[in-house]
Amino acid sequence: MSAELPPGLALAWGVQPVQRRGPKPGLSIDQIVATGIEFGDTAGFEAVSLQKIAAQLGVTTNAMYRYVRSKDELIVLVHDKALGGPPELPAGWRNAATAWVYALVARYADRPWLLDVPIRGAPITPNVMRWAEVMLQAFAETKLSQHDALGCLMLLDGFARNYANLARQLGASDDVPVQAEQVGAFLVPRLIEGNYPMLVALYTNQEYEDGLDDDLEFGLARTLDGIEALVKAE
Repeated sequence: MSAELPPGLALAWGVQPVQRRGPKPGLSIDQIVATGIEFGDTAGFEAVSLQKIAAQLGVTTNAMYRYVRSKDELIVLVHDKALGGPPELPAGWRNAATAWVYALVARYADRPWLLDVPIRGAPITPNVMRWAEVMLQAFAETKLSQHDALGCLMLLDGFARNYANLARQLGASDDVPVQAEQVGAFLVPRLIEGNYPMLVALYTNQEYEDGLDDDLEFGLARTLDGIEALVKAE
């Protein structure tokens, strides 16, 4: 039966394959996954591979297939374990959503390589589904339909992921901030000449820059305002 399931699903839920006769396995799934997370934390998503984990654990790559069927299965297991579970959320759907998004953004800040893990469908592993479960429980106090609650959940998840990815890219950039004095001296006269009055106003008032500043708070508040309008309309 497990062979018909998506890669990693059975193992993620603790369902181990039937062991074949032969020598007792010298490794465990937990060891393999922990090593994969170490590679992700130190060298990024591309470093999470069966070959590198095998070398680190002192076995051949072929020996790894006694534990995981493929790299896809490995990634599923590593991602779920590295993401971990969500925090306990406060009462009230709006407070809960705020805490949920901030916690997810923080998790991505701690392990930005999780943003590189391909999304292959709806959540199916324990920790990923737990994040969904706690937020859906918070929405259950409203009159939102299950369909709309799920849609709001995906909206919040997309917002958190997008913000975290933007923060990572800006944090890794060596480019000169757009508000640097030299950049301003170059751009402002050209913006005036090219008829960009709104951007000139933003630029000269120091409002147009690379930093995220309060973008998380502002964007989340506007997103929650939209959800609140939907809640009140039910």
